[in-house]
Amino acid sequence: MKKQMLLVAILAALSAQAGAAVPEKAAAETVLKPQPGQAQAAVWASRVLTKLHYKSMPLDDAMSEKIFDRYFKSLDSEKLFFTQADLDQYAIVRTRLDDAINGENLSVPFAIYNLYQQRFNERIAYARELLKTKPDFSLDDSYQYDREKADWVKTDAEMKELWRKRVKNDWLRLKLAGKDDKGIRETLDKRYENYISRSRKLTNEDVFQIFMNAYAMSIEPHTNYLGPRASENFDIAMRLSLEGIGCVLQTRDEYTVVREVVPGSPAGLSGKIKVGDKILGVAKDDSSPMTEVLGWRIDDVVALIRGPKDSTVRLDILPVDAGVDGKHTQVSLVRKKISMEEQSAKKSILEVKDGTAKRRIGVISLPTFYQDFEASRKGDKDYKSATRDVARLLGELKKEKVDNVLIDLRNNGGGSLAEAVQLTGLFIDKGPVVQQRNSDNKIEVESDTNPGMAWDGPMGVLINRGSASASEIFAAAIQDYGRGVIIGEPSFGKGTVQTIFGLDRFSQNAQVHYGELKMTIAQFFRINGGTTQLRGVTPDIKLPTMGDSDTFGESSYDNALPWTSIKPAVYIPAGELKEILPLLDKKHEARVAKDKDFQYLAEDIALVKKQRKDNLISLNEAVRRKERDAQEARAKLREARLLSTTPGADDPVLIPDPKDALNKAISAKPANGKPAPSPKVAAVKGALRTDDGLQGDERSLTAELDAEKAAKAAKDVLLNEAVHILADEVGLLKTDTRMASRVLPYAVDVNK
Repeated sequence: MKKQMLLVAILAALSAQAGAAVPEKAAAETVLKPQPGQAQAAVWASRVLTKLHYKSMPLDDAMSEKIFDRYFKSLDSEKLFFTQADLDQYAIVRTRLDDAINGENLSVPFAIYNLYQQRFNERIAYARELLKTKPDFSLDDSYQYDREKADWVKTDAEMKELWRKRVKNDWLRLKLAGKDDKGIRETLDKRYENYISRSRKLTNEDVFQIFMNAYAMSIEPHTNYLGPRASENFDIAMRLSLEGIGCVLQTRDEYTVVREVVPGSPAGLSGKIKVGDKILGVAKDDSSPMTEVLGWRIDDVVALIRGPKDSTVRLDILPVDAGVDGKHTQVSLVRKKISMEEQSAKKSILEVKDGTAKRRIGVISLPTFYQDFEASRKGDKDYKSATRDVARLLGELKKEKVDNVLIDLRNNGGGSLAEAVQLTGLFIDKGPVVQQRNSDNKIEVESDTNPGMAWDGPMGVLINRGSASASEIFAAAIQDYGRGVIIGEPSFGKGTVQTIFGLDRFSQNAQVHYGELKMTIAQFFRINGGTTQLRGVTPDIKLPTMGDSDTFGESSYDNALPWTSIKPAVYIPAGELKEILPLLDKKHEARVAKDKDFQYLAEDIALVKKQRKDNLISLNEAVRRKERDAQEARAKLREARLLSTTPGADDPVLIPDPKDALNKAISAKPANGKPAPSPKVAAVKGALRTDDGLQGDERSLTAELDAEKAAKAAKDVLLNEAVHILADEVGLLKTDTRMASRVLPYAVDVNK
């Protein structure tokens, strides 16, 4: 009780101190306060975390200090708004945030947020004032663009100097892109105004979630608090479906704009909604009035549009080809179940020349390990599942007589553990796949119990730094069984198990929702006894490393669990790759040594690493123009090669999918009498686009979508090399029966 009284007294003093310095305009801003139920949600979350977490830690003064530091960094990760004086002002509560949670008094974290909002408004107001002057680009200024690891700025004078350089850099980028001073001022003033507009849309639910995540992630990096809306979006991501109309939306200049229309969805089938249309109003059903949504947060608009299957939603639309004062149209749509096919498994076939022979390599891209848990629990025979989709694709690849299969898990951040186990089962007969150890040191083995394989031929797995969790379980199991070649760069290193724990079970009021915890409850171990934690999966054949382990991956976290090992599981290797891997690696090294695309890639990686290490950008116009000219010259050298109509002798050739041929033919029809540019030309233009100084929502929607298409069409150097490696494997296995009998002892006849 005494602690709580002291905390309240401290807060009152801090509020008075802060209020004395608040400008009149800033004081008029909305002050956010905790919602009813949030303090109780925080208490119940703390009780669950201290008792059930794999790395249970008490909520005490030591934890309070960690929460304090992480909360300030969460609000201001680049240290552009708070000064050290702001942190010092709240230093008295540094060890008392545990008391705030236990005492159900969240006034302090909300007061810190309100100070952040005040500072945010002040900094942006100063930036807009700077636009009335003109920077001097002849000076030898420089700007540190990545400030995550920088010290907090000590004084307001130093903060103003930092913002002077930031605005100067924004101005110079636009100047180098060809904008005049008037256009630059208009662009930047609107940009900074949009910053303020977006920040004002943050709610007390957002603030509570930021604070609770500062607590949860102070225990361990992969523990999170999910507010009610975040929880709903997490469920949608796992099942890859939702009930709605089938539009991907985004905010542009306070408007909600249609970015994509999902084929086969209610919106797509209606023909009444087009990319670029603006949604001005939404009526959630036939009887509800139209609600104007201009200036709304995108997630609020989405929540209004979503609804039960077979219900009706009405939209007030400003068509893309109408002016600001153009005629609106009213569209009624019946909501249906929408499948997010973009995140589903997909296949392609690439053909590679190997001497006089041609090798057909089937590639299956899997962006996430998804499963519709609810549909599965209800007994739905056709529930959405990564394993089911991959099994179907493998069946199709068999019919198309591919020689090898590559599972592309790049940037697959994981998902369902059950799916990782079942997917592994498609490539092994049966046996253990992964081990788990909980906080009681109890070890459980997750196994594939279904005999037989969906694919018994040679295979490989392509990974990168973005391959995490379930991706690492699958890749590690394939590697430990000797079942396939792991290609790429070391993976993320996330070897922990999370579960969702609903906090609503503690609520005394059905109308008050406490949200959920995504909480670490166990650690993964490979069947060989090691863990993927921290170190990740090391590929058998390494490709150039694109990421930075200091800023991305498990090793970048200051409180990650350490690497350790346990007793190996009992398993029988499916193959032996020790003899073939050096041969594949030798062929790989010889090929990339003379591959111009790889040389370009190496140049790009070296340049990025140098820029990352320097972490400084010149604000001198002459220096920047010289750098820009060098970049454009380098791009032009590549353009002739990339635009060549004659593919390289070793370039893999994409085998067209007959099912896609009609769609591609339709999409390739000339628009307005002008022939559409070839995917290769579009890819080159996208790849060689120089810095235009703009942010995403400042470009036209058409330009953004064209750039995305170009990026997808661009040559994937790493995928092509992985395909070459698997083609080499096929050639070696076909010419050496003894080696084939070791790599594929259950399917020696690789010529079948």
